[in-house]
Amino acid sequence: MKEQDMREHGGNLDQAQLRFGGRAEDWIDLSTGINRLPYPVGEIDARYWNALPSRSEIATLHQAAQHAYGTSAPIVAMGGAQAAIQSLPQLGPHGRGRILAPTYNEYAAVLSVAGWKVEQVSELDALAGADLAIVVNPNNPDGRCHPPKDLLALLPRVGRLVIDESFADAVPHLSLASEAERAGLLILRSFGKFYGLAGLRLGFALGNAADIARLAAMSGPWPVSGAAIAVGRRALRDEAWAKATSARLARDSLRLDAMVQSQGWRLAGGTPLFRLYETADAPAAQEKLARGQIWSRVFTKKPTWLRLGLPGSEAEWARLAELLSR
Repeated sequence: MKEQDMREHGGNLDQAQLRFGGRAEDWIDLSTGINRLPYPVGEIDARYWNALPSRSEIATLHQAAQHAYGTSAPIVAMGGAQAAIQSLPQLGPHGRGRILAPTYNEYAAVLSVAGWKVEQVSELDALAGADLAIVVNPNNPDGRCHPPKDLLALLPRVGRLVIDESFADAVPHLSLASEAERAGLLILRSFGKFYGLAGLRLGFALGNAADIARLAAMSGPWPVSGAAIAVGRRALRDEAWAKATSARLARDSLRLDAMVQSQGWRLAGGTPLFRLYETADAPAAQEKLARGQIWSRVFTKKPTWLRLGLPGSEAEWARLAELLSR
């Protein structure tokens, strides 16, 4: 089996179907942190499908993202935050990469394959001295957060500091996007999680002019699709939707915490988009939910951890409640 196939991820609904049956549309996939009530896409003009994106259209997407993230820093749109992660090893000479762990497992894999010496550390201060230091804030999967001032204090102590803010939309006070022009700082943002449109494959990198120019050069002249530009630009400008969605996610995360108390699960962490629970037996809990075609995330190295995204519609909430009551 290839290394890429062995890394664990949420969203692996094909595995759920192989084990428990059913069609994809029969399942409620709570194995990711993707918003189950997505932004309403609306109509997309045919030209966004038929023509190559223009530079001016990409520029307007960048402007919408800068406004949404509260920054004037240079920015580049990419095919999801993952596309930026794939490019990180080429931003500078190979050296020592340190990752605040446990976290999203693609960072260590991507750097290792590219020839970097990779170390995973458990404390922020242990990142000091790295040529490339990586912090996911809020963290995936445990939701650990770091105040912006602590991250900025680390900046002079590393060669380049990458802050992955893929889950920061609903907690904007944690974001360092407004500081992204600082030398050595690079911010990654995911569009698909908060806006519930992961299939659009849209994300952004924000940083100093030199780093963003390198990423843009590696991404090529058409880094994202016309549809991504049209939808992303519309959604990022919709402040009312973002505000209402943040408020709903805050309420619903507490609703989910209360709902699972009957199972004896203890809250171990999370964000407004997902919750991490300590259970007696996470694989058994996953199987119980899967029998009712609700998919969750478990972790091989942490057999008591169960991660759940938030249900979307009231029908989804009712289905989860019914399963938990069995």
